[in-house]
Amino acid sequence: MLSLKYISENADLVVERLKVKNFDAADIVEQLTGLDTRRRKLKSDIDTSQSEFNKLSKQIGVLYQQGRADEADKARKQTGILKDEIKQLSPELSSTENRIKELLLQLPNIPHETVPRGVSPDDNPVVRTGGEIPELYPGALPHWDLARKYDIIDFELGNKITGAGFPVYKGKAARLQRALINYFLDTAIASGYTEIIPPIAVNEASAFGTGQLPDKEGQMYYIGEDNLYLIPTAEVPLTNIFRDEIVSFKDLPCKLTAYTPCFRREAGSYGKDVRGLNRLHQFDKVEIVEIQHPDRSYHSLESMTSYVEHLVRRLGLPYRIILLCGGDMSFHAAKTYDFEVFSAAQKKWLEVSSVSNFESYQAQRMMLRYREADGKKIQPAHTLNGSALALPRIMAALLENNQTREGITIPPDLVRYTGFEVISS
Repeated sequence: MLSLKYISENADLVVERLKVKNFDAADIVEQLTGLDTRRRKLKSDIDTSQSEFNKLSKQIGVLYQQGRADEADKARKQTGILKDEIKQLSPELSSTENRIKELLLQLPNIPHETVPRGVSPDDNPVVRTGGEIPELYPGALPHWDLARKYDIIDFELGNKITGAGFPVYKGKAARLQRALINYFLDTAIASGYTEIIPPIAVNEASAFGTGQLPDKEGQMYYIGEDNLYLIPTAEVPLTNIFRDEIVSFKDLPCKLTAYTPCFRREAGSYGKDVRGLNRLHQFDKVEIVEIQHPDRSYHSLESMTSYVEHLVRRLGLPYRIILLCGGDMSFHAAKTYDFEVFSAAQKKWLEVSSVSNFESYQAQRMMLRYREADGKKIQPAHTLNGSALALPRIMAALLENNQTREGITIPPDLVRYTGFEVISS
């Protein structure tokens, strides 16, 4: 979340910049600045009364020992008055601070100055493109029909076992899925990321830290008896490794990667765009996360984007990189690039990755800080993450784009992981 200090010192700027996200922050900012003024006054009054109370308390015993009972009694009476004042002001201070926190949680992150205005995906500019869209043979099939033809993904069986959106991968598709996971992990490790195997269920504090709570709780699967949430992405446990921690300047950036299954309820998602692997409730993903110094976080954003681009290019998929406009960005991001690959049989672009810089927004929520090189100054770090990559739509595009009349060819980089070059009957 945004810091109260920053908002108080830059009220007009906050209101103006959040207009890029089509968010009217004027009323909330006005309330916050007023509440902050009141909070400071209350805190000052309480601190002054507490200081005077402590001072008189120390004097009372001395005065009695010196035989100055009248002065001691007067001091004792005054401490009673001060104690009542503190008792009366403290609840208001607590209430004011709670209200400030509620309002802070209602403010989105401020978009970076390079984020364009816009209201929908139609307003997102394409940054660059790569690869060639293949020309498929007449009668080429979408991936759900290929899955049935080669008996490699069973959507009906997943529906029987669990429900819609939980496919069963079989045979060579299962091996291809595992190959993609290992390929993405090995490439990330070679690029300096440390592999982590995190829990796939997190507590409330972790979900709050990365911003899933309170506003996205309806999109997560909840384990009521244990008050835990199944993760929607490995970003949540990976970033929370650093919750309530102070990272040394010399340890930045902290670069982590993890493979996890991910779980999303996807409430309200209906229609043709959810067919096959296009939108699932459970899916596999390799995530990359960086904890970075504020001065270098945008360099990391570009570096992480280039890294994901390298993966997509090596898989031979036609792709485009899109800079999200303010109206299409997430609540918590300061800047986001989306990756889409072209699905030749469906004749549509499929999102396969988002790479985002959250600046200090998540760090403020989870008290993630770093200590400067001088060993004294401590301030919030910047957090970044990216899908590298989400597997379902990558799998869909690979199956569709690489199909021939004889079978589905495997990209060269994956053959050493799959152990086969073609999926065929």
